Amino acid sequence: MEDTLALFTSIGLSEQKAKETLKNEALSSALKEAIVQAQRVRGASGVDKAMGTLLYSMASRIKDPKRVGFLSDCIVQGKICTELQLAAALEFIKSHPQDPINQKAFEDTCGVGVVITPEQIEEAVEAVIKKHKEKLLVERFHFNMGLLMGEARSALKWADGKVIKNEVDLQVVHLLGPKTEADLEKKAKPQKAKVADNDVKVKKEEGAVNAVVKTGEVKSLMEQLRGEALKFHKTGENYKTEGYVVTPKTMDLLKQHLEITGGQIRTRFPPEPNGILHIGHAKAINFNFGYAKANNGICFLRYDDTNPEKEEEKYFTGIRDMVEWLGYEPFAVTHASDNFQQLYDLAVDLIRRGHAYVCHQKGEELKGHNAAASPWRDRPTEESLVLFERMKKGLFAEGEATLRMKMVMEDGKMDPVAYRIKYTAHHRTGDEWCIYPTYDYTHCLCDSIENITHSLCTKEFQARRSSYFWLCNALDVYCPVQWEYGRLNLTYTVVSKRKIIKLVEAGVVSDWDDPRLFTLTALRRRGFPAEAINNFCARVGVTVAQTTTEPHLLESCVRDVLNEKAPRAMAVLDPLKVTITNLAENAKSDVRVPDFPANESKGSHTVPFKRTIFIEQSDFREVMEKGYKRLTPDQPVGLRHAGYVISVQKVIKDAQGKVVELEVNCCSSDTAEKPKAFIHWVSQALKCEVRLYDRLFLHKYPEDPSEVPNGFLSDINPHSLQTISGALVDTSVKGAKVLDKFQFERVGYFSLDPDSTADKLVFNRTVTLKEDPGKI
Repeated sequence: MEDTLALFTSIGLSEQKAKETLKNEALSSALKEAIVQAQRVRGASGVDKAMGTLLYSMASRIKDPKRVGFLSDCIVQGKICTELQLAAALEFIKSHPQDPINQKAFEDTCGVGVVITPEQIEEAVEAVIKKHKEKLLVERFHFNMGLLMGEARSALKWADGKVIKNEVDLQVVHLLGPKTEADLEKKAKPQKAKVADNDVKVKKEEGAVNAVVKTGEVKSLMEQLRGEALKFHKTGENYKTEGYVVTPKTMDLLKQHLEITGGQIRTRFPPEPNGILHIGHAKAINFNFGYAKANNGICFLRYDDTNPEKEEEKYFTGIRDMVEWLGYEPFAVTHASDNFQQLYDLAVDLIRRGHAYVCHQKGEELKGHNAAASPWRDRPTEESLVLFERMKKGLFAEGEATLRMKMVMEDGKMDPVAYRIKYTAHHRTGDEWCIYPTYDYTHCLCDSIENITHSLCTKEFQARRSSYFWLCNALDVYCPVQWEYGRLNLTYTVVSKRKIIKLVEAGVVSDWDDPRLFTLTALRRRGFPAEAINNFCARVGVTVAQTTTEPHLLESCVRDVLNEKAPRAMAVLDPLKVTITNLAENAKSDVRVPDFPANESKGSHTVPFKRTIFIEQSDFREVMEKGYKRLTPDQPVGLRHAGYVISVQKVIKDAQGKVVELEVNCCSSDTAEKPKAFIHWVSQALKCEVRLYDRLFLHKYPEDPSEVPNGFLSDINPHSLQTISGALVDTSVKGAKVLDKFQFERVGYFSLDPDSTADKLVFNRTVTLKEDPGKI
């Protein structure tokens, strides 16, 4: 240790820096090799501080340890003399991982031997200053001198930046003369235009998201995913990715991969068919299918059907249904089980190569990160091959044997299981197999088989990235690149399959599609348009950071879409009978109601207007209150679209003193004084059931023991569902189909529920018209 410390300080590192370097095993090893190589060429005293700085920079940035010696030689031989050249050299070896290195191409790329004379620098700076002379004379020393530096450096790529800066300073002073007092004054900042108060206020919903974009600046999902926006590798250039392992066969495998794909981007969405998709999956669907679509690629829908105990047909069909509902068509629908034979053959090959073994430790012995090492880890290859064949033939009981891979995962877990025994018939293959591969084994190999270019996963799979690369390389098969993105989480809900099942079993919700849940089937049933969910994913942004947001941001996206798409109708949830006494008993007229009042060209419908109408109970008050603008005995009100103003003549009550009917007079709104408000109404209406939904849980994080000590089932909001059986809706909705959406004027957005029958329509409230100010 002391010798290594002395070695590091010999190249100019401070003692503190040298000690910090020793703590980093990979950096310490690379730097030690670089210094030893340099001293071998230059002698112990021949490595000066400038050279030592380059050696340290190289050792701390190099990704391929086998190139340390090569680059050290280039530095001590004076071929690489600047940080600029070093950056070019590191990029070159990253792009050319195979031996031998083309020396000429390397030296051309890194500017080896290129000499920039003072005269060349002087001429280049002169040309740049001449180009900007007019503006320089006006702005003088307030001019952006960085622009001059940048353009001069572009003209002379390998010139020393300090020399260029000195020349720029010299020539600028020569042109402008010494600085005056005016030059020394700070440049006034441009006055910002005043913004309206409403624009200054930041909406709570914007602050709730860890997204990189603000409302009004949101790029479409396709814009966020197109081209180099995500800094992903180009097809065929997997080896340029951080952490990607290059083997002697890598470049040949990539060449074959490019021949198969034609350089086209390939992604996949790989859900387990053991549950219904939720709002978090919407981001995954948009990311995987969207990235392929934005870049003219293809995306597979691949069912990860390796656990027959939990898979059901309804989940297979439900998953595809949701993918297509969100607007995506898979290039192909595949199954992990399509590859069972090939995966088995690869497992046999893995054993033969000495990378896997049959183990008899029990499941409980394998749990946790400090599990004891298997006593069977070093058993002979032939023995494992025989035992694995016996596993396949059903000669072991469940849990009696597993196939494990000889590797340590990034999270410290040792020798993950590749195959386990399950005597359960498979949904697709029946009783053909009694051994099934695990996710850790199947995932990367199915990606390889399908020639996936970008394997997109949520952040928690980052700990499996190295094992992903290891397995492909251990078998010498094409190795895709795994990229991670942040999960999408919502507050006031749970999305775990296990917890939703508990909610169903406890009778808290009716099923997976109960509109209070945030499964995609539930959101569709509630009336959320697919477009709004996709827009929500775009607003959250394709971030690497985990995102937790609140439901009202999603609801805001829903309102934006429904405002443009949902035709208007009138509905009264709490009816109050109103008799218009100055109309004849049999009086009837048709009132035209625009479907979209802001754009009447989009169509209209008619509703009947008779002597008896119904209004909301809340739109009448017997006693006038300050600020109340609707109907009272002393205050008339207008009827929307009807062209009438009504005034109370008589209030009729029942035996308990409750107002049950109003008798009113009406007059044309053309002749009456303009009322303070216009209310909605219905006449000769359809009786319907309306379901009003609120948050299912009382607390923001119902799964957090610090917020909800007694568990999420103790946190149910008793008012999460209110059913109104006697609501009235105008006749324009009579022909509506299930999931048709409407805006009930002044009430909210509603969708026709599948429980509807010819005799009884059932409407779900999708969202209110405006965000409830009581919601945080």
